[in-house]
Amino acid sequence: MGLFSKIKNSLKKTKENFGGLISKIFNGELDDEFYEELEFILISGDVGVSATAEIIEAVKQKAKKEKVKTKDDFVALLKQSMLEMLTFNKFEEETPMLIAFIGVNGVGKTTAIGKLSHHLKKQGNKVLVVAADTFRAAAADQLTEWATRTGVRIVKYAEGADPGAVVYDGIASGLAKHDDYVLVDTAGRLHTKSNLMEELKKVNKIITERWTGVAKNYLVLDATTGQNAMEQVKTFNEFAKIDGIVLTKLDGTAKGGIVFEIATEYQILVVYVGVVEGVEDIEVFDAESFVDGIL
Repeated sequence: MGLFSKIKNSLKKTKENFGGLISKIFNGELDDEFYEELEFILISGDVGVSATAEIIEAVKQKAKKEKVKTKDDFVALLKQSMLEMLTFNKFEEETPMLIAFIGVNGVGKTTAIGKLSHHLKKQGNKVLVVAADTFRAAAADQLTEWATRTGVRIVKYAEGADPGAVVYDGIASGLAKHDDYVLVDTAGRLHTKSNLMEELKKVNKIITERWTGVAKNYLVLDATTGQNAMEQVKTFNEFAKIDGIVLTKLDGTAKGGIVFEIATEYQILVVYVGVVEGVEDIEVFDAESFVDGIL
């Protein structure tokens, strides 16, 4: 089964919330009652209040202008509006690039790095992974296993070492070896702990001072956390500017609507998406395939 098929299966719950319920409420009358029911459906799917209001307003105007009468025509307009919300900025990666992966404990940062290193190497890139999570027991061992499995280089220190020193040496190694991508694994942080977040700022400062290529921060989010993801985006963005989202653990229990709220509230797009298992199971986020999968 290809990754797109797996992602479509993973969006089953979201599709039931969106496509299935929209079919039930559509009766050809696009009146206030219909839009109130549509609003409830979208918010129930974790789309969020702001994003839902924006989607409904856009669809209302288009439906009125085009005199929409059929369910298929309405769904096409809804798809267009949702797609526009996820494609306001074109995703491009310039090399050499350093990507720092940040997020709370348990979202799957190390696994995402391992899968992405495999994905990028398959495309012919030279990849280095940097084990800057020196707080979690065996974090470096886990990343080493991924590096061995995918055949990429790794820079690591002993557990408890200064994360900044690991990043410093990782940058020096990446520049010296002319790596296309340097993927930095940072320690999982509770977004409510300001002292840990301040350490993240220090790591970012080293990256800004030492890395000569493009540098980005990707926030890794567990797709099953729903609206809690919004609080994570808000807090992390205050300490380290978030350039993109990596959505992990997209399985049958996840509600995919959260990507619309993040895009509306923070103008941050999902860059990569992955399902639960398999080294191949990460891919560049395709907004059209995603919206197709839920509608």
